[in-house]
Amino acid sequence: MKRSRYTEEPIIATLKQVDAGAKVQDVIRKLGIAEQTYYRWKSKFGGMEVSDAKKLRAMEDENRRLKYLVADLTLDNQMLKAVVSKKW
Repeated sequence: MKRSRYTEEPIIATLKQVDAGAKVQDVIRKLGIAEQTYYRWKSKFGGMEVSDAKKLRAMEDENRRLKYLVADLTLDNQMLKAVVSKKW
């Protein structure tokens, strides 16, 4: 998956600039991002602090790792059931 070139700190700083009264068009022009990107950031990180965003990212990483483990164990389980079900 492609990594964003912006981390949590600049994203949240950008959202706070607009909350403080800056115009959205000026901020996105300065950063060189699309308006859609700004609103995607706002829906994901709106109202968060940097520490909250870091916790969210850590939880997403852990969730991704756990999903991989469950998928791997499910495949092992299906393989073992297939071996046991064969008649010897």
